[in-house]
Amino acid sequence: MATTTSAAAHTALASVTLEVADPEAACRFYEAFGVDAYIRLRASEAHSTGFRGFTLALTVSGPATVDGFLAAAVDAGAAVLKPATKSLWGYGGVIQAPDGTIWKIATSAKKDTGPATREIDEVVLLLGVEDVKTTKQFYLGRGLTVAKSFGGKYAEFAHAQAGTVKLALYKRSALAKDLGVAADGTGSHHIVLGSTADAFTDPDGFVWEAAAPPAPTPS
Repeated sequence: MATTTSAAAHTALASVTLEVADPEAACRFYEAFGVDAYIRLRASEAHSTGFRGFTLALTVSGPATVDGFLAAAVDAGAAVLKPATKSLWGYGGVIQAPDGTIWKIATSAKKDTGPATREIDEVVLLLGVEDVKTTKQFYLGRGLTVAKSFGGKYAEFAHAQAGTVKLALYKRSALAKDLGVAADGTGSHHIVLGSTADAFTDPDGFVWEAAAPPAPTPS
């Protein structure tokens, strides 16, 4: 049965939940890393091997801030997959959290214009997919709006509101290469996405659940 316009029109990414073996330890890590406001955690015994097919990327103001986030992550127990380095597009590095989630921290700036901060400009969830065009069309059918698109290589969707995680698609093999890991992997993605509409699973096996409404604000 086709998704109706009325059902799909309100679909947006409302939350990102990481499934971890030890939620208490993961909570301590993400608080020390400084990204706990952007994710949720829940216990999982699901098995996976190799690349889980996604990464979370932080965009920050300058190289010193990149270094600060990387140092905080490593001090809290993360492993370095790619040390921070300059490139044509800016400066950045990649770490893997103790729970297995891969994070990229980057800036487009090659020089610092101010002191290091703990501020995050943007958080992007990059899903590694087999066919960017096909998966993009699937999400368009769910009511998401494309903000940026580069043919069959990359697609980025408009997020619901400022301060939330932005969803983007990248070819799985290219994403793995960018992160410095092998592209193969099996089992659980260890991530569940909160939908403002109904529950569904995308063409690459990423699971969306109907997100719980936010708790009422005390009057």
